[in-house]
Amino acid sequence: MPADPMGVAHDWLDHDAGPVVRPYAMTQGRVAPTGGEIDMMAFVVATPAEAQPAGRLQPEHHAIVANAREPIPVVELASSLDLSIGVVRVLLGDLRSAGLISMYEPPAASRSHDVDVLKAVVNGLRAL
Repeated sequence: MPADPMGVAHDWLDHDAGPVVRPYAMTQGRVAPTGGEIDMMAFVVATPAEAQPAGRLQPEHHAIVANAREPIPVVELASSLDLSIGVVRVLLGDLRSAGLISMYEPPAASRSHDVDVLKAVVNGLRAL
């Protein structure tokens, strides 16, 4: 492993892939977003630029806000940033509580599932 200019080798640096940061380091060990659950199909939109404080945001927070200038689903956002969906949900919770993004859930995601429809689907699958 190559060393830095001071001559110290770093195990956490991969020159091909870049620095290796564990997901729990990005979320400070948190596994659930603040402010409630976030649906994978919910749309994220950044708030207007003048409303954004330049406080203690991580580079991942800035990347999310930059990618959410136009409405984007949470799952697509995670894919474009190459982050796990769990990490993105926690970071979105931070941004939502800071007022930097708005979340819009599709109508189907906010309604509960009809048990009769689910039973009919299961019965139909069994009949195959």
